[in-house]
Amino acid sequence: MASSLICSDTQSRVSSVLNRDVKQYGKKYMFDSNEETCWNSDQGECQWVILEFPQSVRVSQLKVQFQGGFSAKTCKLEGCPKEGDLATISHFYPEDNNSLQISSTLFMQHFIEIHR
Repeated sequence: MASSLICSDTQSRVSSVLNRDVKQYGKKYMFDSNEETCWNSDQGECQWVILEFPQSVRVSQLKVQFQGGFSAKTCKLEGCPKEGDLATISHFYPEDNNSLQISSTLFMQHFIEIHR
């Protein structure tokens, strides 16, 4: 079973917050383990999340959960070393439902190392 790479020293940024209401929909709710809260982006074609880890990490599995009816149609995972240029690692296509979606087949042939 994979453990989470998200820790208190992981820095995160998001493209937007619904109505700029960070108290109700801010990024802090993305990883709070409470099913009643979530980050909610504003409207727009391209929304993103950036995670900056305090040390090198090896990603073997990606878990995402969208609110049904508000799922992304296509997603792209990118990575880079600190001060490097982002490179596409994989594309994935989530289902438009509330279920936790786990993608490990993305990484079966190629583990990703992302450095801070």
